[in-house]
Amino acid sequence: MTGLAAAGAQETSLAVMLADIGLVLVAGAVLGRLARKVRQPAVIGEITAGILLGPSVLGLLPGGLTERIFPPEVRPLLSAVSQVGLVLFMFLVGWEFDKRLVRRHGKLAASVSLSSILVAFGFGFALAVPLYGHHSVVAGRDVTFLAFATFLGTAMSVTAFPVLARILTENNLLETRVGSVSLAGAAVDDLLAWCLLAYVSALVAADGDYADLARIGALSVAYVAFMLLVVRPLAARLMWRWAAAERWSGLLTVLCAGALVSAWVTTWIGVHAIFGAFLFGFVMPREPSLVLAQHVRTPMEHVSRLLLPVFFIVTGLGVDLGALTGGDAVALVAIVLVACAGKLIGAILPARLAGFSWRESKDLGLLMNTRGLTELIILNAAVSLGVLDGRMFTMLVVMALMTTAMAGPLLSRRTRPAEPTRAGAVGESGRAPRTSEPVTSPTLPRT
Repeated sequence: MTGLAAAGAQETSLAVMLADIGLVLVAGAVLGRLARKVRQPAVIGEITAGILLGPSVLGLLPGGLTERIFPPEVRPLLSAVSQVGLVLFMFLVGWEFDKRLVRRHGKLAASVSLSSILVAFGFGFALAVPLYGHHSVVAGRDVTFLAFATFLGTAMSVTAFPVLARILTENNLLETRVGSVSLAGAAVDDLLAWCLLAYVSALVAADGDYADLARIGALSVAYVAFMLLVVRPLAARLMWRWAAAERWSGLLTVLCAGALVSAWVTTWIGVHAIFGAFLFGFVMPREPSLVLAQHVRTPMEHVSRLLLPVFFIVTGLGVDLGALTGGDAVALVAIVLVACAGKLIGAILPARLAGFSWRESKDLGLLMNTRGLTELIILNAAVSLGVLDGRMFTMLVVMALMTTAMAGPLLSRRTRPAEPTRAGAVGESGRAPRTSEPVTSPTLPRT
């Protein structure tokens, strides 16, 4: 009878999970559409849906509705489903990364990106000094100051490439000098953000043991070299051969399996799973581009877009605004101000030195200040690593939403057009415009 009861409980949990996914998809679609109607990225609406369904709103009503709809035993199942969508999404982010976009803008994009990262990281690291004492213990386990401060600096330095591309498109800035430079800078930002997250996860996994940290670093370098020197050429042969034979289902299966296995390998090494998925996508060849886009990338995008709202809702369920204290409210204001100041100062200074007007420089800073989905991925990774407690997670999610939401309304309506060679390159390359089109982009329809 005990076995039958356990089987029945498992079936019930599975049924509740399926119903929850249905609710999540509907709530995410409705709130995402409402967000787009007010010229905000859909991710704003989808995260808001999670917050509304979580303890911050629905949980305050009589009857414990949040616990009834999303019982504790079902949430790990929802989280597992969301992680599959997240791994596939990170594979696509790596696959979509285009070094040509960065090369076209050379030193300016690199200087804007590096300056905004360094200034924001420094500000975040400094802010960790007064905040650490209030958030140094997570689930009964001490978090080292270095891990906490490094992660906070990383969270401050993020720019979300997918959300940025959508904002540029909706504000007709994709063909402007500000738009093209910010897009290239955000691409570099994303790449460096994953590297910083890999370092933080290794730091946490080593738990203060520098020998263990060195082992994780050595294994990480070896794995990156293996992916570049062995997997990349083998994948190129496989893609051309299977594309010629039109073995699309087999190729799709191999890529999905490869992303999942690569995520497992980096987890085993001591680095977060999303880095493995991103790295596997990064080393994948992009040619033959047209047939791969039609038969491989688009189907993977559909699966990822279907599962990502579950990730957004799970994130929102972890936000508990009612748990914040008066001191946390002051800390939240400081976090938002520091986040904005770091990105604005870090982007405006190199832009002014490059000859941008104050208006263009301000717009560039606002665009680099959008954090969106990239920030949410990093925040969830920090929670899974045990670096953030619930209150700090809530404050950083609110910061991510505010910095993403403020960009569109504050952008100037008239910005200097890009130089023909630069704008033409961006428009004709198929990279930036492709990222902004719902039909082919792995990110924008849901972010």
